[in-house]
Amino acid sequence: MATKEATARIKINRLLDEAGWRFFDDATGKANVVLEPNVKLKEADLTALGDDLEKSANGFIDFLLLDEVGKPLIVLEAKSESKNPLSAKEQARKYARSQNARFVILSNGNIHYLWDLEQGNPTVIAKFPGPDEIGNHYAFAPDPDRLANEQVGLDYIALTQMPSYAQEAGWKVEAERPAFVEKAKLRFLRRYQQRAIERVQEDAKKGATRFLFEMATGTGKTLTSAAIIKLFLKTGNARRVLFLVDRLELEVQADKAFKAYLRNDFTSVIYKEQRDDWRKADIVVTTVQSLLFNDKYRRLFAPTDFDLVISDEAHRSIGGNARAVFEYFIGYKLGLTATPKDYLKQSGSTGKRDPRETERRTMLDTYRTFGCESGEPTFRYSLIDGVEDGFLINPYVIDARTGVTTQLLSDQGFVVTTTDEDGNELEEAFAGRDFEKKFFAEPTNRAFCKTLLQHGLRDAISGEFGKTIAFAVSQNHAAKIVQILNEMADQLWPGRYTSDFAMQVTSHVADAQRMTVNFANNNLGGHSDFSENYRTSRARVCVTVGMMTTGYDCPDLLNIALMRPVFSPSDFVQIKGRGTRKHNFTEEMFDPARKLVLGVVEKTTFRLFDFFANCEYFEERFNYDEELALPTPSAMPLSTSGDGSDSQATTVGGIGSYEHFDPDEVVSQVETQIGKDGMRVDRELFGRFENAARSDTMLTELVAQQNWEAATRHVIEEMFNKPTEFYTLEKLRNAAGVDRRITVRELIEKAFGFISGFKSKAELIEDEFQKFLADQKPEEADRIREMRYFFEAYIRDAHVRAKIDAGHFADLNVNPTFTTRDLKEVPAPWRKRIPEYIKDYVSLNPFL
Repeated sequence: MATKEATARIKINRLLDEAGWRFFDDATGKANVVLEPNVKLKEADLTALGDDLEKSANGFIDFLLLDEVGKPLIVLEAKSESKNPLSAKEQARKYARSQNARFVILSNGNIHYLWDLEQGNPTVIAKFPGPDEIGNHYAFAPDPDRLANEQVGLDYIALTQMPSYAQEAGWKVEAERPAFVEKAKLRFLRRYQQRAIERVQEDAKKGATRFLFEMATGTGKTLTSAAIIKLFLKTGNARRVLFLVDRLELEVQADKAFKAYLRNDFTSVIYKEQRDDWRKADIVVTTVQSLLFNDKYRRLFAPTDFDLVISDEAHRSIGGNARAVFEYFIGYKLGLTATPKDYLKQSGSTGKRDPRETERRTMLDTYRTFGCESGEPTFRYSLIDGVEDGFLINPYVIDARTGVTTQLLSDQGFVVTTTDEDGNELEEAFAGRDFEKKFFAEPTNRAFCKTLLQHGLRDAISGEFGKTIAFAVSQNHAAKIVQILNEMADQLWPGRYTSDFAMQVTSHVADAQRMTVNFANNNLGGHSDFSENYRTSRARVCVTVGMMTTGYDCPDLLNIALMRPVFSPSDFVQIKGRGTRKHNFTEEMFDPARKLVLGVVEKTTFRLFDFFANCEYFEERFNYDEELALPTPSAMPLSTSGDGSDSQATTVGGIGSYEHFDPDEVVSQVETQIGKDGMRVDRELFGRFENAARSDTMLTELVAQQNWEAATRHVIEEMFNKPTEFYTLEKLRNAAGVDRRITVRELIEKAFGFISGFKSKAELIEDEFQKFLADQKPEEADRIREMRYFFEAYIRDAHVRAKIDAGHFADLNVNPTFTTRDLKEVPAPWRKRIPEYIKDYVSLNPFL
């Protein structure tokens, strides 16, 4: 059996051969490109790897790759398969410097890193660069100082759209400014977007060439990308930019945005529309699939054609063989993702495969590709951040369960008993995941649609049913839902729609990609005629399976319906993220003087219809800390159908599929407005903070010494407001779900196990009241309840506190929480003594 060292050697030799490198022919010396293995180093004190890769101390480089005239290009350091190739990093640096080679490859035969010693850190590559390709790397000569010194203000994009906007009358008059900005469609960066760009500038100055933004859906990744593109093009760090997406509708969406933001200075094209003219453009937008087809990226493009490559939804657009496209082009790389990596953890080895393991591996691979092996992106801005800052909205969740789905979701499942042709009794239990795959029930689908139409939000201007996306199990299921919705729409609004109230938008439908664009542009099925001066789509509901999720931008969406179970947290985040964007519904009207005015209604919420308890699953049952096992090589992946293709389920010795015809109605409906602290799937931030705190050596030492003052100072100075996380007390309070202010010391105590959790306001007030009773010992035992109510109201309510302190007792008559009557119930001496006690002994800071 070959050793791991020998196996690695064989793989590396094959990779070199595939890349076009040839071993030096000592006899003829005629090879165009030569490779010299095991070159003897002149410096005797350097330790190298010999033929066995790990044990030689004779001072050999594993491989030295030379150009056609014998000049060293690359030092290739090989490790055995069981070793991390990065462990040879410093060793290889010494070798490369001794040979005056600029590049290093670190490989164990399975994972490979290319390192430009003049440009940042080792980066993962899918294959070895060939002799011509490595020459292209020399042509990449960025100017990080100029990049870092460029001033990026909040008006960085607006200055391209309208350079003189600040001199315009509409801008100078503050009362007219919002209307001026809206009419001119000027876009200004938000502070967090500006900070993301600053992080790129800071890291680039340190030598980084790869960056990753983890930004929640709706936080403006495309606008931020436009500012990054302008920064690189303007400073000469890029001559041309490639923007990669993984879906056709995102291709059109991105190109439209870049034209709106940058067209005065830079040109943007979609590659497939300008195949012969794309070189004249500054920005080329394309799907990664288009470049992969027939190896187009290699045949039609040079590695130096793009100096900046941006990958939208990076964990999808550079997954699998798409990575080859991404790595082919030389220069800066930026990845964008709305999917947090931290949901899925792993260790160990087993023969079982969990469907989340593939997702976890993809995310880890994405972070590693962008130089973020630690799991920390270049910049992060979460959904909770966006809600807290007022840029995004959380859903109003309607958890609706029918009699059938209640059984499907129960531990026992929906149990069906039948007999076969021989009279043998057969019994099978169906679960939620079997719905519309093995278990079929049209009455249940009708109950879903009826609930959606009865409780869905209406359009703020026209009053018709609000724009909606419904997610179905499969293509066939989507077709059923569309049919039912259109039938019900005919009954509710006779003559208004002609089977175009709902439309199926799935991969089997012709021109489905164009339909997604038309829905976002309010032109699917034409324009609605509900209101003459208001533009919105005639089609009100799109029913899909796997489309219209990642990256799809439709800010006027008011309802999302999950008519299927979801098991992936990242899928769940993406789906509900379609509704989190804010939007102003705008109608053009004329005032009595016939002057055009705009009627504006702000979108403040959206409804998430959850028919399969998905929110409950990710809030209470999903194990975010489960250690998922690595599969063995023999383990086969679960079959999945991302496009919703329908497959026949077979069951050996069981019932197989089952169709349920009995009537079904919603039997349980719970409605919940998600608060600023978000869902648990959004709150994992606090866990990351705790892990970071416990892994901080200095903080651990200070806590062991119980030097709380120094520990608090260390957290504030070394962990708060750092660009990778932007930890703040307020963000961590929201992430922990606490209803009051918390101190840094409490955070530290919780992280290190000194306290099990944070007390709520009510619990803290009760603690303080018990101290009050023990200290003051009031004799009016029959008035303790009234005294507690006064004690709590004085602490909680600033209005009550102000009126009591000012002696304006009569004003309490109109106070909704604590009235004059409540005050009279408090024994007279304590009406003054309780406020005095609180002022002297109770800190109000946690309750403000």
